[in-house]
Amino acid sequence: MQGIKVADNQVVGSAGLVSLQPGLIDSVRSTLSEQADALHRLSSHLDSVQYQKALKLIVECKGHVILSGMGKSGHVGRKISATLASTGTPSFFIHPAEAFHGDLGMITPYDLLILISASGETDEILKLIPSLRQFGNRIIAITNHSESTLAKHADSTLELMMESESCPNNLAPTTSTTLTMAIGDALAVALIHQRKFLPTDFARYHPGGSLGRRLLTRVSDVMQANVPTITEDTQFRQVISAITCGCQGMVAVNDAQNQLAGIITDGDLRRYMEKNAQLDSACARDMMTRSPLTLPADMMITDAEMLMQKHRVSVLLVTDKEKNVAGLVRIFD
Repeated sequence: MQGIKVADNQVVGSAGLVSLQPGLIDSVRSTLSEQADALHRLSSHLDSVQYQKALKLIVECKGHVILSGMGKSGHVGRKISATLASTGTPSFFIHPAEAFHGDLGMITPYDLLILISASGETDEILKLIPSLRQFGNRIIAITNHSESTLAKHADSTLELMMESESCPNNLAPTTSTTLTMAIGDALAVALIHQRKFLPTDFARYHPGGSLGRRLLTRVSDVMQANVPTITEDTQFRQVISAITCGCQGMVAVNDAQNQLAGIITDGDLRRYMEKNAQLDSACARDMMTRSPLTLPADMMITDAEMLMQKHRVSVLLVTDKEKNVAGLVRIFD
């Protein structure tokens, strides 16, 4: 705030000047270090047999991989489910309390459940187990206690190996949620390797994002159909008029068979005018670029962009197999 001197340990909030407790930045560093250490400990001591079982269960699952957890575990479960779904593993999240009151009908015997509970004793999670066993579902548990009730009823238990939460009261889910999230990411990445999931596969599940556009969009999807076109005999003034009215900085030139013979750009026009004093008798064939660079409609837009950048052009014509003009693409399309 201009004109007000604020000390390093003070901030201006809605209630006015607020003093921060000393050592808060040290607390931030300490929390980050604690969670980094917890991740390193998990990586160093994870039970490879249990992870092998878990991955095998997921790979062999013929239905959906369903995540469930209560509270903060539920929020993390939603993220894990979203990551799995976007990387080739059909998945969704189910709220344990809602499941116990009717949403169990969403689960089929072909589905695999990943149940999350740091304590392994979350009541809403444990209530699901009898029904899941009756349905014949397999269960993967993510918990911090390998001897918990949840772990005893699971087909595979992925233990957090957590000593304590970062919360000074050892209550708020902090380190446990970080570890659970990391386990979910680690499983998803392992499955990417197992399924040889490629960027093009990823793009199919992200068609609205920039990656989807880059990997799935073809020239035909973005090309403009209205192309200003003239014939080889078009006179100089009409060439200028066609370029101006077309608002594309160019005009396509067709031959007598109505096939592409050339292109005239603003640059072609200027270069011709610089070299020739007599313009009234000039026609399109005198100033056009013959056999211009063109694109097929089925070319990927990423390849089209690379081609345009390589040749330093902002507009390219799109032609069919008979060399008829089908449209045009601008580099920012």
